[in-house]
Amino acid sequence: MINIGEYNTLVILREAEQGVYLSNDDGDEVLLPNRYVPETFKIYDALDVFVYLDNQERPVAVTDKPYITKGEFSLLRCNQVTDIGAFLDWGLVKELFCPFQQQAFKMKVGGWYLVYCYLDEKSGRLVASSKTNQFLDNKALSVNQFDEVNIIISHPSDLGMNVIVNKQHSGLIFKDDIYKDLSIGDKLKGIVKKIRPGNKLDISLGQVGYRNIEPNATLILEHLNDNSGFLNLTDKSSPEAIKDLLQMSKKNFKKAVGTLYKQRLISIKADGIYLL
Repeated sequence: MINIGEYNTLVILREAEQGVYLSNDDGDEVLLPNRYVPETFKIYDALDVFVYLDNQERPVAVTDKPYITKGEFSLLRCNQVTDIGAFLDWGLVKELFCPFQQQAFKMKVGGWYLVYCYLDEKSGRLVASSKTNQFLDNKALSVNQFDEVNIIISHPSDLGMNVIVNKQHSGLIFKDDIYKDLSIGDKLKGIVKKIRPGNKLDISLGQVGYRNIEPNATLILEHLNDNSGFLNLTDKSSPEAIKDLLQMSKKNFKKAVGTLYKQRLISIKADGIYLL
């Protein structure tokens, strides 16, 4: 079976006027149009191609790499809005359709939206949805406390920033744990800070508790080395000054400095920190 919305490894079966036909091991065929055919090739050469439906709703293979594939989340730009929905730029000739009923907010031309790509069972077409929460499930978690996870910044809330965890679960970074600018669609590493009742995931951008001391201490050492062994920060510096320079909280800064001081790697003076 040739999978729509995914990359497939297929072999060149035969030439035709409009391109070459590719086949899988089961004998299923799909056209690779002339514009994507390699300059030199041999019959039975293997190609990695992406397969989707063209403007005539026929399966077609392309060598272009889309910005999103089936089952993925990505930030896409709206190119046009019609009376049936919005069309998004996903890096292919035919734009990705997002129907009105799958828009969390009405899309506008030129706007950027975090969407999920899925195969519509009725039409057999790939479509996008900005109602991303419906594709997340926290009933059975695949993560544990202190696990490192992949996160995608989803949308802000009064409590902080909602995130997508490992493409499966919803999570939240509380305001107090945000120490750098975050934008919707950013893809980052995070840590499961806590699992609250109802399988609600609290996510941190850094390690949690004692796990946070070593990487923060390393970061401070890197800044010292980059600045001739001096850092104009002390325990009296404002949280904003620490956040701007190091992207960490004052509490974590003081912990890391204490660790470096105990290890006799730094000296602390009235004007700042010195590397020994």
